[in-house]
Amino acid sequence: MKKLIVYLTILGVTITGYFALVQSVSSKTPPGLEKRPTLEKKVFIHYRRGAKPPWAGGGKPGKEPKCYGFLGRGVSWKGTPVDYMIDPKNPDGLEENFITSAISASAEEWDNYTDIELFNDYQLIDNGSWDGWQGSTTDGRSELLFGVYPDESVIAVTVIWGYFSGPPGLREILEFDVLFNTYYPWGNGELDKMDLQNIATHELGHGIGLDDVYDTACAEVTMYGYSDYGEIKKRTLEAPDIEGLLKLY
Repeated sequence: MKKLIVYLTILGVTITGYFALVQSVSSKTPPGLEKRPTLEKKVFIHYRRGAKPPWAGGGKPGKEPKCYGFLGRGVSWKGTPVDYMIDPKNPDGLEENFITSAISASAEEWDNYTDIELFNDYQLIDNGSWDGWQGSTTDGRSELLFGVYPDESVIAVTVIWGYFSGPPGLREILEFDVLFNTYYPWGNGELDKMDLQNIATHELGHGIGLDDVYDTACAEVTMYGYSDYGEIKKRTLEAPDIEGLLKLY
C-alpha cells in the first residue's frame, strides 16, 4: 500500500511538472511575432529662415555636431522601393512635367548613394487630399501635393506614419505625406520663389527616416530645418546626409 501511495505521488508530481512545462512553453511568443507597437505619426515642419527663432540643437559643448539624426532607432522602410504619388495641381501654373521631374530628381538624389533602390517611379493622382495633418489613420498612400497651410512661416510639412517605439526589429515607416504650402510661390531656382526640387529633397529625407537638424554649423546640409526663397543647396546631399542615410540603409 505504501509503495502504491509513493508511486501515485511521484506520478502526480511528474504530471504536474509536465503541464507546467507545456504552459510555460505555450505562453512564450515565437520570435518575430511579438506584440506590435502602437501606430504613431510624426510631424515635421519646414520653416522659412528667419520666420521662427532658431532651435537649439547639435552636439555636446566642445564637440562637432553630427549634422544628421533619425526618427528613432531602427525606424526605416522594411520594404523598398517605396511607392509614392504626386498630385501636380497648383495655383502657380507650374506644368505637370516640371513638377514630376523636380520631385523625381529629388528622390533619385537619395537613391544615388545606396546599393538598394529607395524610391519606385512616381504615380500621378488627381485627387490627393491633405488629411495627413488632422487624420487619425493612414490611407496607405505616400503623397506629395500642394495646398494651403494655416501658418505663413511654414514652407512645407511632412507627416510620417509608422511604428516608432517597441522592439527595434518591429519599428518601421508605413507612409509619408508631404504638403507644399501654397502661401509661397513655387518654381525652379528663381530668387523670389521656393525651389521645388530643393524642398522636395529635404522632405523626402524625412520620408525615408531622417530627422531635421538645427545647429547652425549644419546649415549647409540637406536636412537643415530652415530654407528660404531661391535656395537650391538642398538639391544635393552633403556628407552628413549621406552618412545618416547609409546608417539606415
